[in-house]
Amino acid sequence: MAARCLVCASSVVLMLMVVSSSRGQYEPTWASIDSRPLPEWFDQAKFGIFIHWGVFSVPSFGSEWFWWYWQKQKIKPYVDFMQKNYPPDFKYQDFAPQFTAEFFDAKEWTDIFASSGAKYIVLTTKHHEGFTLWGSKNSWNWNAVDVGPKRDLVGEVASALRANSDLRLGLYHSLFEWFNPLFEQDAANVFTTNYFPTTKTLPELYDIVTKYKPEVLWSDGDGDAPDKYWNSTGFLAWLYNDSPVRDTVVTNDRWGYGSICTHGGYYTCADRYQPGHLLKHKWENCMTIDTKSWGYRRNAPLKDYLPIEQLVANLVETVSCGGNLLMNIGPTHDGRIAPIFEERLRQMGKWLRVNGDAIYNTTAWRAQNDSVTSNVWYTSRPQEKTIFAILLEWPDDGSVILHDPLVTQGKTQVVLLGYGFLRWEPVKPGGLRVLLPQLSVGQMPCQWAWALRLTGAT
Repeated sequence: MAARCLVCASSVVLMLMVVSSSRGQYEPTWASIDSRPLPEWFDQAKFGIFIHWGVFSVPSFGSEWFWWYWQKQKIKPYVDFMQKNYPPDFKYQDFAPQFTAEFFDAKEWTDIFASSGAKYIVLTTKHHEGFTLWGSKNSWNWNAVDVGPKRDLVGEVASALRANSDLRLGLYHSLFEWFNPLFEQDAANVFTTNYFPTTKTLPELYDIVTKYKPEVLWSDGDGDAPDKYWNSTGFLAWLYNDSPVRDTVVTNDRWGYGSICTHGGYYTCADRYQPGHLLKHKWENCMTIDTKSWGYRRNAPLKDYLPIEQLVANLVETVSCGGNLLMNIGPTHDGRIAPIFEERLRQMGKWLRVNGDAIYNTTAWRAQNDSVTSNVWYTSRPQEKTIFAILLEWPDDGSVILHDPLVTQGKTQVVLLGYGFLRWEPVKPGGLRVLLPQLSVGQMPCQWAWALRLTGAT
């Protein structure tokens, strides 16, 4: 086994050397990889949908980390769940045939995603359990073509997305696998051997890029192994120089222990990352509608799902601080997007249809939120000399004071998106009081948050 692995390793390393040197714009070093400009479309997009789907969707209990919590950490609720509901000899692998996806309709998913106002999606092609949602030749009998639905789920999503929407395809891929013997062997050798990445991780990464051409490659799960073990810079040099998506693909920062928030394309820094201030580097807030899990949970109570008001607030704060929001849903084992997830996505789309000008194609303004008035966040479009002030609450007294814009009477104009022009008056020592219209609930241009467009202000 070891001899064969070494041959495979040599072949992969040779391939890396050949392909990464053919164009040569980016070298396999972090200094070179980090110098690549982020393709503009990603910063303009602002909003994407994360989809966690896999064998963990079958037990759909507790977390997508079910296997690890049950068999490795032996956390009591997981152990009790299995003892109560399954025979003693039941293995995690026995869940795979029950991952049936009989109700999965990629076009239906695409319609829901498009209705949300998102500009890209990120689908888990393989989580830490190692099960792949496409027919990986490096994951024999542990993939969706060989067992379970017996369908190329990644391919179906990619095809439906491109045929029925303008959404960009993103693919999530876990570097490590919890219980893969080759990874366990490398870990026991303190990662001085690289049997696992050369025979599993890297071939699969090349496969999904060449086969599905994703424009987001969302890496995760370094297993506490350094980037050199994963040959991350070698792979990224190929991705940026020679891959079929070299001009448009964006990547994140999870390429090995210590790389997060330091190296790669855009930064994620941590799950549910929300710094609350402007960063110098492009970043993304990946977060979940279900606050307790990324995968679907049958036992999730309503209180664990974020309300639309909080999701809109998350989007507004994230974009005001220069980030993108990647909002996660977890489909069921039979391929459905649960009504509560669908409702949240459609609600977000309803809000964005009115207020999208304040989100898409914007940049962070000089002030992220108002220096005095709470729950007011700013974005801007410098090319149009436009400032947006987004109110997360509708004021009770019929007006809102914006302290940070510099305004000029006779020049500055204020528009409530979805409604029309509003009157305003200057305030001392600076800023303006915007007089809001008295509207019934039915007359409101939208719910949950309201955007004011300021022109002729700085």
